[in-house]
Amino acid sequence: MTQAERHRCILDELGKSGFVTVSDLSKSLDVTMVTVRKDLKILEDKGLLYRSHGSATTVSPYVSDRSVQVKKLEQVEEKTAIAAKALEYLEDQEAIIIGSGTTVVAFAQAIPKNKPLTVLTAAMNVTLALLDCQDVELVQLGGVVRKSSGSAVGHYAEQMLQNFACSKLFLSVDGISLDHGLTTSNMMEAHLNAQMIASVQKTIVLADSQKFGKKSFGKIGELEDVDVIITDSGIPKIYQNRLEEIGIEVFVV
Repeated sequence: MTQAERHRCILDELGKSGFVTVSDLSKSLDVTMVTVRKDLKILEDKGLLYRSHGSATTVSPYVSDRSVQVKKLEQVEEKTAIAAKALEYLEDQEAIIIGSGTTVVAFAQAIPKNKPLTVLTAAMNVTLALLDCQDVELVQLGGVVRKSSGSAVGHYAEQMLQNFACSKLFLSVDGISLDHGLTTSNMMEAHLNAQMIASVQKTIVLADSQKFGKKSFGKIGELEDVDVIITDSGIPKIYQNRLEEIGIEVFVV
Protein backbone atom coordinates (compact mmCIF):
# COMPACT_ATOMS: atom_id res chain seq x y z
CA MET A 1 0.00 0.00 0.00
CA THR A 2 1.43 3.36 -1.01
CA GLN A 3 1.61 6.39 1.28
CA ALA A 4 -1.18 8.10 -0.66
CA GLU A 5 -3.40 5.01 -0.25
CA ARG A 6 -2.69 4.89 3.48
CA HIS A 7 -3.58 8.55 3.82
CA ARG A 8 -6.85 7.98 1.97
CA CYS A 9 -7.70 5.05 4.27
CA ILE A 10 -6.88 7.11 7.37
CA LEU A 11 -9.07 10.00 6.24
CA ASP A 12 -11.89 7.63 5.28
CA GLU A 13 -11.84 6.08 8.74
CA LEU A 14 -11.77 9.52 10.35
CA GLY A 15 -14.75 10.49 8.23
CA LYS A 16 -16.71 7.52 9.56
CA SER A 17 -15.90 7.70 13.28
CA GLY A 18 -14.23 11.07 13.82
CA PHE A 19 -11.48 9.35 15.80
CA VAL A 20 -8.68 6.85 15.10
CA THR A 21 -5.87 5.34 17.14
CA VAL A 22 -2.31 4.63 16.06
CA SER A 23 -2.53 1.01 17.21
CA ASP A 24 -5.75 0.30 15.30
CA LEU A 25 -4.40 1.94 12.14
CA SER A 26 -1.18 -0.05 12.44
CA LYS A 27 -3.17 -3.28 12.43
CA SER A 28 -5.65 -2.35 9.71
CA LEU A 29 -2.98 -0.90 7.38
CA ASP A 30 -0.43 -3.62 8.23
CA VAL A 31 2.38 -1.14 8.89
CA THR A 32 4.40 -0.19 11.95
CA MET A 33 3.15 2.37 14.45
CA VAL A 34 6.15 4.53 13.53
CA THR A 35 4.86 4.67 9.95
CA VAL A 36 1.36 5.56 11.14
CA ARG A 37 2.70 8.39 13.31
CA LYS A 38 4.60 9.78 10.34
CA ASP A 39 1.46 9.59 8.20
CA LEU A 40 -0.57 11.41 10.85
CA LYS A 41 2.11 14.10 11.14
CA ILE A 42 1.96 14.71 7.38
CA LEU A 43 -1.84 14.89 7.42
CA GLU A 44 -1.80 17.23 10.42
CA ASP A 45 0.68 19.53 8.67
CA LYS A 46 -1.80 19.70 5.79
CA GLY A 47 -4.55 20.71 8.23
CA LEU A 48 -6.56 17.52 7.66
CA LEU A 49 -6.60 16.23 11.26
CA TYR A 50 -5.47 16.88 14.83
CA ARG A 51 -3.04 14.54 16.55
CA SER A 52 -3.07 13.60 20.22
CA HIS A 53 -1.23 10.94 22.22
CA GLY A 54 -1.68 7.78 20.16
CA SER A 55 -4.73 9.04 18.29
CA ALA A 56 -6.13 11.60 15.86
CA THR A 57 -9.43 13.43 15.40
CA THR A 58 -11.11 15.52 12.73
CA VAL A 59 -11.65 18.50 15.03
CA SER A 60 -9.47 20.24 17.59
CA PRO A 61 -9.66 18.36 20.90
CA TYR A 62 -9.08 21.49 22.98
CA VAL A 63 -12.00 23.25 24.65
CA SER A 64 -11.91 26.80 26.01
CA ASP A 65 -14.02 28.32 28.75
CA ARG A 66 -17.42 29.46 27.50
CA SER A 67 -20.43 31.00 29.18
CA VAL A 68 -23.25 28.76 30.37
CA GLN A 69 -25.58 31.11 28.48
CA VAL A 70 -23.94 29.96 25.24
CA LYS A 71 -23.68 26.27 26.09
CA LYS A 72 -27.30 25.92 27.19
CA LEU A 73 -28.39 26.59 23.58
CA GLU A 74 -26.37 23.65 22.23
CA GLN A 75 -27.51 20.00 21.96
CA VAL A 76 -30.75 20.87 23.74
CA GLU A 77 -32.73 17.77 22.69
CA GLU A 78 -29.82 15.48 23.52
CA LYS A 79 -29.37 17.02 26.97
CA THR A 80 -33.09 16.65 27.70
CA ALA A 81 -33.01 12.96 26.77
CA ILE A 82 -29.86 12.39 28.83
CA ALA A 83 -31.48 14.08 31.83
CA ALA A 84 -34.58 11.90 31.54
CA LYS A 85 -32.45 8.74 31.56
CA ALA A 86 -30.49 9.97 34.58
CA LEU A 87 -33.72 10.19 36.60
CA GLU A 88 -33.76 6.38 36.64
CA TYR A 89 -30.76 6.45 38.96
CA LEU A 90 -32.52 8.46 41.66
CA GLU A 91 -33.81 6.71 44.77
CA ASP A 92 -36.11 8.18 47.41
CA GLN A 93 -34.48 9.63 50.51
CA GLU A 94 -30.92 9.46 49.20
CA ALA A 95 -28.36 12.26 49.37
CA ILE A 96 -26.73 13.15 46.07
CA ILE A 97 -24.34 15.72 44.62
CA ILE A 98 -25.13 17.54 41.40
CA GLY A 99 -22.20 19.25 39.70
CA SER A 100 -22.29 22.26 37.40
CA GLY A 101 -23.00 22.51 33.68
CA THR A 102 -25.96 22.77 31.36
CA THR A 103 -26.60 19.02 31.16
CA VAL A 104 -26.89 18.59 34.92
CA VAL A 105 -29.08 21.70 35.06
CA ALA A 106 -31.43 19.94 32.63
CA PHE A 107 -31.29 16.96 34.98
CA ALA A 108 -32.16 19.12 38.00
CA GLN A 109 -35.07 20.68 36.11
CA ALA A 110 -36.40 17.19 35.34
CA ILE A 111 -36.43 15.98 38.96
CA PRO A 112 -40.07 15.49 40.09
CA LYS A 113 -41.20 18.11 42.59
CA ASN A 114 -42.36 15.44 45.03
CA LYS A 115 -39.12 13.42 44.95
CA PRO A 116 -37.73 13.17 48.52
CA LEU A 117 -34.01 13.88 48.19
CA THR A 118 -31.12 15.74 49.72
CA VAL A 119 -29.14 17.57 47.04
CA LEU A 120 -25.74 19.12 47.59
CA THR A 121 -24.47 21.42 44.83
CA ALA A 122 -22.06 24.24 44.14
CA ALA A 123 -24.06 25.41 41.12
CA MET A 124 -26.52 28.22 41.75
CA ASN A 125 -28.52 27.43 38.62
CA VAL A 126 -29.01 23.88 39.91
CA THR A 127 -30.25 25.30 43.23
CA LEU A 128 -32.66 27.64 41.43
CA ALA A 129 -33.99 24.73 39.37
CA LEU A 130 -34.85 22.83 42.57
CA LEU A 131 -36.24 25.66 44.70
CA ASP A 132 -39.86 24.69 43.98
CA CYS A 133 -39.28 21.05 44.91
CA GLN A 134 -40.78 20.96 48.38
CA ASP A 135 -39.43 17.52 49.20
CA VAL A 136 -35.86 18.27 48.14
CA GLU A 137 -33.55 19.50 50.89
CA LEU A 138 -30.92 21.73 49.30
CA VAL A 139 -27.36 22.22 50.53
CA GLN A 140 -25.58 25.04 48.70
CA LEU A 141 -21.78 25.04 48.73
CA GLY A 142 -20.28 28.50 49.05
CA GLY A 143 -17.14 30.18 47.80
CA VAL A 144 -15.90 32.22 44.87
CA VAL A 145 -18.57 32.24 42.15
CA ARG A 146 -17.45 31.61 38.57
CA LYS A 147 -19.65 33.85 36.46
CA SER A 148 -19.21 31.74 33.32
CA SER A 149 -20.69 28.67 35.04
CA GLY A 150 -22.64 30.13 37.96
CA SER A 151 -20.84 27.73 40.29
CA ALA A 152 -18.97 28.26 43.56
CA VAL A 153 -15.37 27.05 43.70
CA GLY A 154 -12.37 27.33 45.98
CA HIS A 155 -11.28 26.54 49.53
CA TYR A 156 -14.60 27.19 51.27
CA ALA A 157 -16.60 24.99 48.89
CA GLU A 158 -14.04 22.18 49.22
CA GLN A 159 -13.89 22.48 53.01
CA MET A 160 -17.69 22.37 53.29
CA LEU A 161 -17.84 19.33 51.01
CA GLN A 162 -15.69 17.37 53.47
CA ASN A 163 -18.53 17.45 56.01
CA PHE A 164 -20.90 15.36 53.89
CA ALA A 165 -21.18 11.83 52.51
CA CYS A 166 -23.42 11.24 49.50
CA SER A 167 -24.37 8.16 47.52
CA LYS A 168 -24.09 9.49 43.94
CA LEU A 169 -22.59 12.31 41.94
CA PHE A 170 -24.24 13.53 38.74
CA LEU A 171 -21.45 15.27 36.87
CA SER A 172 -21.09 17.23 33.63
CA VAL A 173 -17.70 17.73 31.97
CA ASP A 174 -16.23 19.72 29.10
CA GLY A 175 -14.17 16.84 27.75
CA ILE A 176 -13.89 13.05 27.82
CA SER A 177 -10.62 11.79 26.38
CA LEU A 178 -9.22 8.27 26.23
CA ASP A 179 -5.74 9.55 27.00
CA HIS A 180 -6.54 12.44 29.34
CA GLY A 181 -9.68 11.40 31.20
CA LEU A 182 -12.29 13.89 32.40
CA THR A 183 -11.63 17.61 32.09
CA THR A 184 -13.25 20.99 32.53
CA SER A 185 -12.13 24.47 31.55
CA ASN A 186 -11.36 25.83 35.04
CA MET A 187 -8.72 24.27 37.32
CA MET A 188 -10.52 25.26 40.55
CA GLU A 189 -13.75 23.71 39.35
CA ALA A 190 -11.81 20.62 38.24
CA HIS A 191 -10.32 20.25 41.73
CA LEU A 192 -13.72 20.59 43.38
CA ASN A 193 -15.19 18.01 40.99
CA ALA A 194 -12.35 15.61 41.83
CA GLN A 195 -13.19 15.94 45.52
CA MET A 196 -16.86 15.31 44.73
CA ILE A 197 -15.90 12.06 42.99
CA ALA A 198 -13.86 11.01 46.01
CA SER A 199 -16.78 11.63 48.39
CA VAL A 200 -19.44 9.45 46.69
CA GLN A 201 -20.05 5.76 46.03
CA LYS A 202 -21.04 6.14 42.37
CA THR A 203 -20.16 8.75 39.74
CA ILE A 204 -22.59 9.23 36.86
CA VAL A 205 -21.38 11.45 34.02
CA LEU A 206 -24.00 13.19 31.88
CA ALA A 207 -22.38 14.26 28.63
CA ASP A 208 -23.61 14.83 25.09
CA SER A 209 -21.61 13.19 22.32
CA GLN A 210 -19.75 16.40 21.41
CA LYS A 211 -17.71 16.03 24.62
CA PHE A 212 -15.94 12.86 23.46
CA GLY A 213 -12.43 13.30 22.11
CA LYS A 214 -12.22 16.74 23.73
CA LYS A 215 -9.95 17.93 26.51
CA SER A 216 -9.89 21.13 28.51
CA PHE A 217 -7.44 22.89 30.83
CA GLY A 218 -8.37 21.40 34.20
CA LYS A 219 -8.17 17.65 34.73
CA ILE A 220 -10.90 16.21 36.96
CA GLY A 221 -9.83 12.57 37.00
CA GLU A 222 -9.30 9.36 35.11
CA LEU A 223 -11.95 7.46 33.19
CA GLU A 224 -11.64 4.68 35.77
CA ASP A 225 -13.17 7.07 38.33
CA VAL A 226 -16.49 6.88 36.44
CA ASP A 227 -19.16 4.22 36.97
CA VAL A 228 -21.79 5.29 34.42
CA ILE A 229 -21.85 7.58 31.36
CA ILE A 230 -25.15 8.66 29.82
CA THR A 231 -24.85 10.17 26.36
CA ASP A 232 -26.59 10.43 22.99
CA SER A 233 -26.31 8.37 19.81
CA GLY A 234 -23.60 10.60 18.35
CA ILE A 235 -20.92 8.99 20.54
CA PRO A 236 -18.14 7.51 18.37
CA LYS A 237 -18.41 3.72 18.47
CA ILE A 238 -14.73 3.38 19.28
CA TYR A 239 -15.29 5.46 22.42
CA GLN A 240 -18.25 3.41 23.54
CA ASN A 241 -16.31 0.18 23.05
CA ARG A 242 -13.22 1.41 24.91
CA LEU A 243 -15.25 2.78 27.81
CA GLU A 244 -17.15 -0.48 28.20
CA GLU A 245 -13.87 -2.41 28.03
CA ILE A 246 -12.64 -0.62 31.17
CA GLY A 247 -15.87 -1.38 33.01
CA ILE A 248 -17.94 1.77 32.54
CA GLU A 249 -21.65 1.37 31.89
CA VAL A 250 -22.50 3.43 28.81
CA PHE A 251 -26.14 4.28 28.12
CA VAL A 252 -27.00 5.81 24.77
CA VAL A 253 -30.30 7.70 24.52
